[in-house]
Amino acid sequence: MTANLPVQNIRNKIYEIRGVQVMLDSDLAQLYGVEVKALNQAVKRNIERFPEFFMFQLSKNELQILRSQIVTSSSHGGRRYNPHAFTEQGVSMLAAILRSKKAIDVSIKIMSAFVEMRHFLLKNANFLEKFHEIDKKLLTHDENFNKIFKALEQKQLAPKQGIFFNGQVFDAHIFVSDLIKSAINSIILIDNYIDEKTLMLLSKKKPQVKVSIYTKNINNKMLQDAEKFNEQYKNLVLKKFQDSHDRFLIIDQEIYHIGASLKDLGKKWFAFSKLHLELEVILSRLS
Repeated sequence: MTANLPVQNIRNKIYEIRGVQVMLDSDLAQLYGVEVKALNQAVKRNIERFPEFFMFQLSKNELQILRSQIVTSSSHGGRRYNPHAFTEQGVSMLAAILRSKKAIDVSIKIMSAFVEMRHFLLKNANFLEKFHEIDKKLLTHDENFNKIFKALEQKQLAPKQGIFFNGQVFDAHIFVSDLIKSAINSIILIDNYIDEKTLMLLSKKKPQVKVSIYTKNINNKMLQDAEKFNEQYKNLVLKKFQDSHDRFLIIDQEIYHIGASLKDLGKKWFAFSKLHLELEVILSRLS
């Protein structure tokens, strides 16, 4: 049956590993009509004839990559040791040590398959190179899409600019609430008009996030509210600041300009936009 085996069928069992064309011991044993163990024992008895460029053993990572490329990998699984891979020279040496007519006949067909494979690669080198480039780009796109999908699932993607109209109280509240929830280290709010509603929004922060509020109106009631906030949520600091007319919300390293005080979200039209500024530009003027 092996004598009638088409070269094309053998060529399908040739893989590229470590930059060279190879065949696995299990496939070769099947073609030669011997047990894999018997084939490898014959190689072990003649190991001096098989330098690394004739034969090498697959690493765990190489085996995993190979299995991902083969639709049916069961023939290469369930073994105590990783498969051995034989180059064209290694296959030729195998025929010499097995010393059977069948091994010689099969090796001739395998040599023909290796030759056809080389011709195929040479003929389609440009196409294969372009295919690899496309494959790399697709992998990059997949990684970027995965990041986007993950961010969407975690609700980390906030719009960069937009406008809320009067009556969109809930939409505006959710927008700012999501920004506050996304903070990892710090929140800085610059807003001259704050009250308990502002603190309610800020209570949605992560426990470790530090909050600094810069405002010109710090009265006794606000101090009491801040003290109660810190008893439960902690890390809130009020700071007197009178130099800003507009409102800014800084989430870690991202700066948002917000056209309304947080306590008045959605009551009237207001716009927001993400500013592409270095954080130090603002921080240096706050101190």
